[in-house]
Amino acid sequence: MTTKITKTETNWRNELTPIQYHVLREKGTERAFSGEYWSDHRPGVYRCAGCGAELFDADTKFESGTGWPSFYEPASANAVDEEQDRSFFMTRTEVNCSSCGGHLGHVFEDGPRPTGLRYCINSAALELEPKAESETDRT
Repeated sequence: MTTKITKTETNWRNELTPIQYHVLREKGTERAFSGEYWSDHRPGVYRCAGCGAELFDADTKFESGTGWPSFYEPASANAVDEEQDRSFFMTRTEVNCSSCGGHLGHVFEDGPRPTGLRYCINSAALELEPKAESETDRT
């Protein structure tokens, strides 16, 4: 079971950058090809920028050509929650951090094997915890 993190909107505003707040708390998005991680290929773990929960492993990241970091599966079955998003005159599946409820992006059914899924995630919602060099050397 995931520990739920709750904070006041004032606390969120004080702890997050303006773009992080916009994405995570207001369900915003960053412009394509503008985020810090869209073309980052370093090994490591992607964590929620709002609460630090582990969301995605860099080993599942792939180049989707969309301009946002894309992953074919979350780090664990309970890392993210999904809900229907009917904004902008379309129906999509929204992806949220299961720990703090922060908006991460959307998931689509046009990804690579083995899952066929594309988790299209805003860089502003993520923080990369790079693998230590010694960990990378061992693999």
